[in-house]
Amino acid sequence: MKNHLEKIRKANKISQEELAEILEVSRQTIGSLENGRYNPSITLAFKIAHYFNMTIEEIFIYEEESK
Repeated sequence: MKNHLEKIRKANKISQEELAEILEVSRQTIGSLENGRYNPSITLAFKIAHYFNMTIEEIFIYEEESK
């Protein structure tokens, strides 16, 4: 799943460490999300969207897997 998290985080002038602390996850989790190595749980996706006052769809781009 692709996302705009890094761009949004930087536009809001917040570090990975600060965002991780706010969301109660590790900095590595934020890095993995931004690099597309990790897909968030629905709970984490909602927390991120709520923090930035955005919808999940504005941050995360769902791509269907090819069959």
